[in-house]
Amino acid sequence: MGMNVDKAYADAESIFRAGLSRVDPASMLASTVSVVMEPAPTLIVRTEIQEERIDLSGFGRLVVTGMGKASARMALGLERALGERITGGLVAVKRGHVESLSRVSLIEASHPVPDSSSVEAARAVLGVCGEPDARTLVIVLISGGGSAILCAPAQGLSLADKAATTRLLLASGAAIHEVNCVRKHLSAVKGGRLAAAYAPATVLSLILSDVSGDDLDAIASGPTVPDPTTFEDALGIVRRYGIMDSLPASVADRLLRGAAGEIPDTPKPGDPAFARSKTVLLGSNRLALMAARARAEALGYSTLALTARLSGEAREAALMYLAVGKDVAASGFPLMRPACFLAGGETTVTLRGLGLGGRNQEMALAFLDAMERFPKDAEDLVFLAASTDGNDGPTDAAGAFASMELSARAKAAGIKAADYLADNDSWHFFDRIGGLLRTGPTNTNVCDIQVLLVP
Repeated sequence: MGMNVDKAYADAESIFRAGLSRVDPASMLASTVSVVMEPAPTLIVRTEIQEERIDLSGFGRLVVTGMGKASARMALGLERALGERITGGLVAVKRGHVESLSRVSLIEASHPVPDSSSVEAARAVLGVCGEPDARTLVIVLISGGGSAILCAPAQGLSLADKAATTRLLLASGAAIHEVNCVRKHLSAVKGGRLAAAYAPATVLSLILSDVSGDDLDAIASGPTVPDPTTFEDALGIVRRYGIMDSLPASVADRLLRGAAGEIPDTPKPGDPAFARSKTVLLGSNRLALMAARARAEALGYSTLALTARLSGEAREAALMYLAVGKDVAASGFPLMRPACFLAGGETTVTLRGLGLGGRNQEMALAFLDAMERFPKDAEDLVFLAASTDGNDGPTDAAGAFASMELSARAKAAGIKAADYLADNDSWHFFDRIGGLLRTGPTNTNVCDIQVLLVP
């Protein structure tokens, strides 16, 4: 079994890395953005699923801006694609996530908790065009983390007001889209307000999605796209979770006045702010899965990509993968061997113990535990679950593998998957038996990818 399982580990990692490579911000920008000169100089942005063209002859300047954990690497790729056509710009990045750029400046800010540096970054990004006009083209590079990195409290609010409100919302159990709805209505930059600030310039937003389902208004809180939510929605959320009376007075007042129509709402679909605005989703979990599928097929596997929206408990998702793998091993349904199943998204972990791990390591450990308890038809399966940003939870691993060979290593080491699973201690389990995948920080993030192989 030794050589075959080693090949399966290598294949699983190669398939995962093909997905990762598709969403590397620098190569992604360099390969999707180009300029053709005939019949007129035209900027082309082309992905597997979308194409946009902008005639450059009507513009006097091309300004680059953006925000997010991957925006510096995105700017690096854009500089490679556009070179001296870029007349200047500034992107806001998570502190330490920098690149050496020649035409675009960087400003570092705090993440995940915004501070005064995030307010300064927002001010700089809002003012990057000076006086925008119809001869200005602004390319906005957006990636996950932009919400915290760019923090511009609306008039009459302070950073402390916004921070207190966010803490209350998170503690109340509000879903992330509900938290974002409220935050958009307390901001001068989120929910399409950045696009409004740049009007009448033409705005081209290039987006790397860290959101399952790729809702554009959720990525970095949608600074350049229409916001379908209203002040009334935001007010309903704080009332529903019983935190209205605990809000800072300035926040409660703003929500009440906004719902009464005394403050302009965020720009909606059809608003003139978006008349000269285009948006391209450059990288996403789905696009990463498409690249991973191509690699698996090239390696000779019959391949099925199940979904880019996997959610729910990590340990429950593991059981679905195991069931699919056993079907193939037993009967060749729904694919004949050698088979590969892929999925992506973002699962959750309910903490029961005090161990160290992340949602992907937990999924791999639950897969291994279930394999050990029900080994029939699971003997040849190899499973890999990993995070595309290279940090699964608060650990140094991107994820972990599961197989009966790793189970044998655990038995030899005298440790049991079930014990570590009960303590949410997947990292220590896999670290002891050599089952972790370590990629280091990848400077990209499109959620997670899982690879199941039936050699």
